[in-house]
Amino acid sequence: MDVYTPQERSRVMAAVPSADTGPELRVRRLLHRLGYRFRLHRRDLPGRPDIVLPKWRTVLFVHGCFWHQHAGCPRAARPTSNVAFWDRKLDRNVRRDQENRRSLEEAGWRVLVIWECQADEATAERTLREFFDRWGEPGASATGAAASGR
Repeated sequence: MDVYTPQERSRVMAAVPSADTGPELRVRRLLHRLGYRFRLHRRDLPGRPDIVLPKWRTVLFVHGCFWHQHAGCPRAARPTSNVAFWDRKLDRNVRRDQENRRSLEEAGWRVLVIWECQADEATAERTLREFFDRWGEPGASATGAAASGR
């Protein structure tokens, strides 16, 4: 049983942000500090990625563990009430994420997902450096992107 009335639940859910979340802002500050410049929420790309690095043809999604069902994460636990609704909704989110990723990759974009539980500065920086090192991007090594003249 929900502790809120349907009207209260609607108000609470409407207040959940889809952009400019805390984890997303932390990743954006980190990218900027590393010397990367980016665009935000490009509507012309599948899934409207949170961060777009056009120069590197790379998009980043900063996913909430619950809403995008981060496998193995305790934050992704499904509600035990109204199970059919939540199963449909969360499964649809996961399918949409997979379709968007496939569309972006087919269009030549590199895709990186940073999960909410991994958006602390140290973990996010390690994830970004590993991602860019794998693709041979200059500035992603320990010297930092700013040293590469970006």
